[in-house]
Amino acid sequence: MSFRIFLSLFFLSNLYAAYKYETVLDDLDDAWSFVFLDENTILYTELPGNLKIANLIDKTITNISNPPLVHYASQGGLSEVVLDPKFESNRKIYLSYSAKDENNKSTLFLSSAELKDNSLINSKVIFKADAPRRTSVHIGAKIAFLPDGTLLLNSGDGFDHREKAQFLDNHFGKIIRINTDGSVPSNNPFTNIMGALPEIYSYGHRNMQGLLVTSEGDIYEHEHGPKGGDEINLIKSSLNYGWPAITYGIDYSGAVISPFVEKEGMEQPLLYWTPSIAPSDMILYQNNLYPELNGSFLVTALVSKDVKKVIFKDGKNYQESLFSDLNQRLRNIESSPAGVIYLLTDGPGGKLIKVLPKDQ
Repeated sequence: MSFRIFLSLFFLSNLYAAYKYETVLDDLDDAWSFVFLDENTILYTELPGNLKIANLIDKTITNISNPPLVHYASQGGLSEVVLDPKFESNRKIYLSYSAKDENNKSTLFLSSAELKDNSLINSKVIFKADAPRRTSVHIGAKIAFLPDGTLLLNSGDGFDHREKAQFLDNHFGKIIRINTDGSVPSNNPFTNIMGALPEIYSYGHRNMQGLLVTSEGDIYEHEHGPKGGDEINLIKSSLNYGWPAITYGIDYSGAVISPFVEKEGMEQPLLYWTPSIAPSDMILYQNNLYPELNGSFLVTALVSKDVKKVIFKDGKNYQESLFSDLNQRLRNIESSPAGVIYLLTDGPGGKLIKVLPKDQ
């Protein structure tokens, strides 16, 4: 297929794509992430520290007891929930959250637990970031599994600590890789570097809010820039992604953060957005329920209040805005086991919205 035909079909297929929406849950208390236990049941987090199960048919909601104690302030609280790849047999889940350390500073934690009889048992902190901060901002907190069973975790730059993203003696602005028991994989890139923290997988990141691993093992991450310069990156072990030494954005005051957009030894993003869209989550959609979306990255956005459909092809990217008629700050996106797309809106009083093709 020629590039011209591909591009024409890309736009035509979406020109006639129409969707209808159903609000499945509402009045959620600052919900942040969710996963499907089955087609009609989700497990979801709320930043104040609540972990809940919702039945999407009868709309019943059950509180899960014994969640971790969190520091709910600003952008911090109970953040991501993911299921262990062997969840059906071991019932293990993983939770990222902000909590106070021994010096009363807020930092990022990752814990594992087993979900049994609507309660968490055998809870264990498997990682605590060496990234203490005064205020709970730029946390990161996204979790993803690699094919070898190790875990990736985004640890944000803490806003006030952005220069530390370029140094390996801390966890600010880093992607972390650990085993599920919290130990460090022997093939992590900096395990034998003096002064470097061994959990670090990549560095030079800002406020990461998207993380996914494809079936081929490729790692994609997106992060907020400052004023402009939001990015999607293809992550490779040991690489430096530049923040704040290079950036396509400027400070919120209008001041220049760096005069450089590229430097030797620092990676370029696959794409960047200026002005900012404030990307908040991302999936790679792989299902034929919405044929026009199959094989696309779907990125939720807070500021632009839509989902960006992104296709990477031949070194270029092609984008389209979806679901903007909802006019909602979108926090999270997931597809059900059957391929149905669900959107989680941001903030107090949030909603879970089901998206279906118009003819269904």
